[in-house]
Amino acid sequence: MSTKIDTGTIPTWCPGCFNFQIMAGVKNFLNKQKNLKDWAMVTGIGCHAKIYDAIKLPGLNSLHGRVIPTCLGLKVGNPNLNVMGFSGDGDAYSEGIEHLIHSARYNANFKYIVHNNQVFALTIGEPTAVTESGFKDKTTPLGVRVKTLNPIKLMLASGATFVARVFADVSQVEQVLNEALKHKGFAFIEILQPCLIFHQDQGYKERTYNLQENKHDKTDLKKAMEKADEFDYNSKTSKIPLGIFYQKQEETFEEKFPQLVKLMKTKKSWKDIKR
Repeated sequence: MSTKIDTGTIPTWCPGCFNFQIMAGVKNFLNKQKNLKDWAMVTGIGCHAKIYDAIKLPGLNSLHGRVIPTCLGLKVGNPNLNVMGFSGDGDAYSEGIEHLIHSARYNANFKYIVHNNQVFALTIGEPTAVTESGFKDKTTPLGVRVKTLNPIKLMLASGATFVARVFADVSQVEQVLNEALKHKGFAFIEILQPCLIFHQDQGYKERTYNLQENKHDKTDLKKAMEKADEFDYNSKTSKIPLGIFYQKQEETFEEKFPQLVKLMKTKKSWKDIKR
């Protein structure tokens, strides 16, 4: 069925790829927004980036690991834009890890979605910073032997004001985007999505539970850290919490600069300013 944000392009993902579920959730969310001329999207390099071809929004298909600075540049150029950035786990946690940490510090008002299948799937399955210990591919015949990064803990420790994780389920993706839209500031959303070819299903979905349904206090940073510790991206048996780990309203990056505040009040961008 055609929708107002469809380009008509069908991404060349593998049949059954969970990216189709993510895209459907994103499209459901966007189709319910009133004024899409005030929206923009940015993607990086990887399987996730093919979503750019299928969604009719202005934006940029950027360089590997550079989604976040591109999003920030769009917000500085026009702080009234609703900006969504999309990355894969390689794009976000390997090439782009420095930008991710500083974006949590800056708290610019955009939403950042990470498609996490725990491998560089576009380039045939090399390990990323979140690939589990012992994983083997052609580049690591002895198996991954370094520690696995926990992005949820990293974001909490770096000062992110909205930290969430969901599974690659259409309704979960739409619901978390609705909550992120209400949040003024940097919103970090990780989506767990097994790669059917290079990182098969680890039984993740069956091990998940919803934080909000279990009365988790998303305003408590200490409790959020405890919940983040429950799944270390290695365990094959531990429960996996999903939902919003932490949320706190703080002054945004844009609100710290009078020039940007003026643009927001007048609903203008820099291109509207006479020089």
